[in-house]
Amino acid sequence: MDPKTLTIDDYNYALPDELIARHPLEQRDSCRLLVRHGDGALEERVFSDLPSLLGPDVMLVANNTRVINARLRFAKEGTGARIEIFCLEPAEPADYERSFASTDGCSWVCFVGNSKRWKAGALSMRLEVGGKVVVLSATRQSKEGNASVVRFDWDDRSVTFSRIIEAAGEIPIPPYLNRDTEASDLSDYQTVYSHIEGSVAAPTAGLHFTPGLFERLRQGGVECRELTLHVGAGTFAPVKSETVGEHEMHSEFISVSRALIEELARGDKRVVAVGTTSVRTLESLYHLGCVYATTGEVGELEQWYPYSAGHPDLSVGESMSALLRHLDATGTDRLMASTRIIIAPGYRYRIVKGMVTNFHQPKSTLLLLVSAFTGGDWRRMYDHAVAARYRFLSYGDAQLLL
Repeated sequence: MDPKTLTIDDYNYALPDELIARHPLEQRDSCRLLVRHGDGALEERVFSDLPSLLGPDVMLVANNTRVINARLRFAKEGTGARIEIFCLEPAEPADYERSFASTDGCSWVCFVGNSKRWKAGALSMRLEVGGKVVVLSATRQSKEGNASVVRFDWDDRSVTFSRIIEAAGEIPIPPYLNRDTEASDLSDYQTVYSHIEGSVAAPTAGLHFTPGLFERLRQGGVECRELTLHVGAGTFAPVKSETVGEHEMHSEFISVSRALIEELARGDKRVVAVGTTSVRTLESLYHLGCVYATTGEVGELEQWYPYSAGHPDLSVGESMSALLRHLDATGTDRLMASTRIIIAPGYRYRIVKGMVTNFHQPKSTLLLLVSAFTGGDWRRMYDHAVAARYRFLSYGDAQLLL
């Protein structure tokens, strides 16, 4: 099957508005869990049952990214016009860690709301950081398409950019919730294991986990591991083209430790990914290893590379060994790259043997990913979930696909 020829209307379904969860359940792991077993059988469980569904042969891999307060609202001096700046990814310095640690200014690629009212000059706001008043200014350096590069400066060099946006910004909850950010979202929209800043959206399958549930998983012999993919705003973008081949995937930063790559190279565990972001990272790892084995380079993984005629079709062990050679050559213990990979029907999964995920929007790339994993069985599962009144999208119920 050529995924480029797929018609996106074939991945549409009727989602009643009342099934979209606007807030999470009070107890994270008390949500419903629809299990699709390897033979296609569906079983209704509760998320806290997860330890009994996974065995000691499983490595559970989750995305430890943390959502930043990416939405900044400025009032233009003189006119009072409201200008919203939505931070997407660092531009200078381009490294996330260095940008958040910066104390003398930084630049980010941003979406700018009400852009026509901000043609020139700097925007500014006063905010309190650690009991001190700090003035933050924003200057647009360039504009290309829908995005702008915005320079941020502030008047206190003892304060990092991480603390600036924590004080000045707000959590950018998904647009389909159709409500403003609330105080509860500051904790609700973060996984309990998030600690690497950089995402503008949460890896929402991970929102169901609690410290107690992780402890029960470990007691059951499940190996729990982490990786990082910083989720971009493109995760909310529906496929608007008629065919999948016309859709341009967004680029996202990934970071994976040498230790995890070594474990994947051994291949002695069934890998279950928490969320589609972990799925994309793990599958991208395989293809990045293939790229390195053939070109000697690791950079951005292209959208259609997994389906290309020149793909070397290595084993997982061979691919991971290639990445380990890359780390040896660069003298680093962490692989950092970016991916535009699109996983759609016709894709062959290489690493992931199971996934925990939520119920996704119609006509989305995430629904294509689920369809590819289940052999096109997504509609039966979603029809069941709608009929059984499951809660959908970011704050909704979950699935375990095996």
